[in-house]
Amino acid sequence: MSRAWQTLDRWASPDGLLELRQRDREDFLICIDGRVLMNSRASRSEEELGVRACTGLGAGARILVGGLGMGFTLRSILDAVGPDARIIVSELYPVVAEWCRGPLSDLTKGCLDDPRVSLEIGNVADVIRRFAEDRESLDAVVLDLFEGPHARTDAENDSFYGRAAIGRSHRALAPGGVLAVWAEGRETRFQARLRHQGFVVESHRPGRGGFRHWIVLGRKPI
Repeated sequence: MSRAWQTLDRWASPDGLLELRQRDREDFLICIDGRVLMNSRASRSEEELGVRACTGLGAGARILVGGLGMGFTLRSILDAVGPDARIIVSELYPVVAEWCRGPLSDLTKGCLDDPRVSLEIGNVADVIRRFAEDRESLDAVVLDLFEGPHARTDAENDSFYGRAAIGRSHRALAPGGVLAVWAEGRETRFQARLRHQGFVVESHRPGRGGFRHWIVLGRKPI
């Protein structure tokens, strides 16, 4: 029988109270105001997101990851790319990075300590904008955020999934680069916006059985 959940840490964010909870040795939750955001026992889609985004990227790939979470997406990217890849991780809340370097580090083999990784604390939308304006090409933008595209997403002005944001991601990517997005459900309107901005789109629903999330890939034509 599993033990009761224990709260390891709390942090008051602008979006609500973030909590890290643990039950068994590898059984963790990250919650906000009591709502479960991440579960270490249900990381299939996060891992698949990183694999599908980055498998086959060439030498010296430059990758931007938006959202660190428990580090499963980052770990899968590190395992998929070469030793000369460079990965920027943009995480909004510094406490999440502290958790990944502390209680969660064994889950992902200390992914933040890999020399290929650099961490930026801040909003990934600002990082994408910087690359788009400077025309510094990325090979992949991987968005593994608390909330993916959904029916209530502002199609014009959403910071990540609206038309203007998709256009910035397109400009930030090199020809052949990929925008990879985690989504809770199948969001066809978001996929339509990707196509309208010039991406070639595919979607995947990893695994078989149980509750399954979606992965959306938009590839910039060469």
